[in-house]
Amino acid sequence: MPSLDTTAVHAGREGLTEQGVHAVPIDLSTTAPLPSVIDGGLSYEQMATGGQHQPGQSTVYQRLWNPTVARFEEGVAALEGAPEAVAFATGMAALSAALLAATAGAKKHIIAVRPLYGGSDHLLASGLLGTETSFVRPEELAQALRADTALIVLETPANPSLELVDIAALVNAANGVPVLVDNTFASPILQQPLKHGASMVLHSATKFLGGHGDAMGGVVAGDPDWSKRLRQVRAITGGILTPWPAYLLHRGLATLPVRMRAQQESATKLASALAQHELVTQVFYPGLPECDPQGLIGTQMAGPGSLLAFELASAEHAERVPAAVSLITHAVSLGGVDTLIQHPAGLTHRPVADEAKPHANLLRLSIGLEGAEDLSADLLQAIESTA
Repeated sequence: MPSLDTTAVHAGREGLTEQGVHAVPIDLSTTAPLPSVIDGGLSYEQMATGGQHQPGQSTVYQRLWNPTVARFEEGVAALEGAPEAVAFATGMAALSAALLAATAGAKKHIIAVRPLYGGSDHLLASGLLGTETSFVRPEELAQALRADTALIVLETPANPSLELVDIAALVNAANGVPVLVDNTFASPILQQPLKHGASMVLHSATKFLGGHGDAMGGVVAGDPDWSKRLRQVRAITGGILTPWPAYLLHRGLATLPVRMRAQQESATKLASALAQHELVTQVFYPGLPECDPQGLIGTQMAGPGSLLAFELASAEHAERVPAAVSLITHAVSLGGVDTLIQHPAGLTHRPVADEAKPHANLLRLSIGLEGAEDLSADLLQAIESTA
């Protein structure tokens, strides 16, 4: 079995030599010639109902299938150890499709394990897709199960507190109910939830998979049954990823292992520096022993990753720090080559219910590829100058 490094470089690039090219081609066609009404109609029906595109068939229309998108899907599936993956225009489009696929029958109840990304929490709390959501902590899962529970949603490491959830233990407590894991923070380089019993794995591909902050996308990896359901939702709702961002996201996979290791190394150093600073009241980073009480680093996760959060003594201090950095960028999102800082309670988690909202004195960092010493100097001067 090839290593993750090798898989990241080569997955989804099969057949390029036969095509006489070295880089992945970008097929921008929105429509495709049809061999006949009958053959075109059969192809349309197959893909519109969730079936895979077959070699030699017309692609019919880009909303149904695109070869550049398919290559990205193959790359993600290989890294996650999944039979298939289905790509969407954004991470939220991917989550919406998973919820619709899971609740297409009579079961409409969702269990969401908090904390979650603010957008995910907001969608689930809104009931906009016709679902009813029970929000729980991991230890409350079993008591929240109902006969009409269709799906369990969790995120580990969680956004923004970096809390870890034992996936295998939660799957066991789920008693057969499918579990979807948002793996955005870890990436498949550090964690493959399917190996621990999850049914589906979701990524906001905009983040680490792309890695450069210039392409949006989402992707869900899972077995053929889930993938067929997801493709049908995608075809009907029109949420497919388009070719140009698919190309950029696929290109990002090749450097994903290298980026993750380098960013993780800097994050470890920065977490240590923050933990020792007198103005920092608490640091949240899975690499710190107190943040991994279950011992999941080295078992479930290959490493602690490159995101961390920290608290200051007051919300006012936390709100002043992002404006005082110079090397670090004050912006939402994460997983890119440059370091970002943001205030979750005031931004990404603003729509979240008060009882689940992050503390107003908490800041989140996504560590990039800058020198760790440069990042530390910039952040610490910002903390000190605004105290």
